[in-house]
Amino acid sequence: MIAGPGRSAVGFPVARPRRLRRGAALRRMVADVRLHPADLILPMFVREGVTEPVPISSMPGVVQHTRSSLRKAAAEAAAAGVGGIILFGVPEHKDARGSSADDPAGIVQLAIADLVSEVGGDTVIMADLCLDEYTDHGHCGLLTATGEVDNDATLVRYGEIALAQAAAGVEMIAPSGMMDGQVAAIRTALDGGGHTDIPIMAYSAKYASAFYGPFREAALCAPQFGDRAGYQQDPARSAGEALREVALDLAEGADAVMVKPALAYLDVLRAVADSVDVPVAAYQVSGEYAMVEAAAANGWLDRDRVIMETLTAIHRAGADIILTYWAAEVAERLASRR
Repeated sequence: MIAGPGRSAVGFPVARPRRLRRGAALRRMVADVRLHPADLILPMFVREGVTEPVPISSMPGVVQHTRSSLRKAAAEAAAAGVGGIILFGVPEHKDARGSSADDPAGIVQLAIADLVSEVGGDTVIMADLCLDEYTDHGHCGLLTATGEVDNDATLVRYGEIALAQAAAGVEMIAPSGMMDGQVAAIRTALDGGGHTDIPIMAYSAKYASAFYGPFREAALCAPQFGDRAGYQQDPARSAGEALREVALDLAEGADAVMVKPALAYLDVLRAVADSVDVPVAAYQVSGEYAMVEAAAANGWLDRDRVIMETLTAIHRAGADIILTYWAAEVAERLASRR
């Protein structure tokens, strides 16, 4: 038999990609997508007025922390090498303007100070900046008399919240409200308050997604929070709109950008990563977490393998930073393999 392209003289393939897959050590050696604990950010909920951690039924293994349990869990995450912790507050009192969001004695401000004291310097202490956890209507901004989200009035509130978080010692601010001009408003407020060194990681491409469902329970968002499609991005739009949002945020002073959710938007994540020269984050959101945990609890899939496979896919698609509720667990697993 005469050899042809890709074949030996006896007709068998010359190129055999399987050669590099023969054993675990060989696969590990040639792998070119590698997760590291420092790539991971752990979202954590801290709730005012509770004396014990409160389990979140739709997110098995995740709790609303007390200030004390938050410190302990944060120390464990930092010891595992997690790159950062991002805080979400659950206040006792909610009102139309989200007053607790910038109260110096508000739960997130107190928790920021706690964590700076506990693990500052060992992991990055971050805070989500939004109003939905703090308002009685559950929207991400202030409402007009007719119930519409008032973009520009909300920007003023975001600036006030940024200053409160900065005063508490936050090391990075992550605005998630998807208001037009939010990064510029926060940057202006921070710089005007003397906090020029605090970076902003913008939720630049945040979609109006059904994958956020369990988060509503975790943050005790008002059940009537309404339709957010008027300010969050439409899943039916191509990556071009996301790239425009990213470009606007960078022009306004964002230091890093984010795509949220992650798995359903890997194409957007890749497009963003290819278009910018700043760190790109992706948020593996509550619904993604809950689906895997529920399927694993029913014995329908291998939980540990799926967790690692999804995180690897997000990293492969272009995420430098991954927000995931499995951050501490995965960081420990990665450290044990080194």
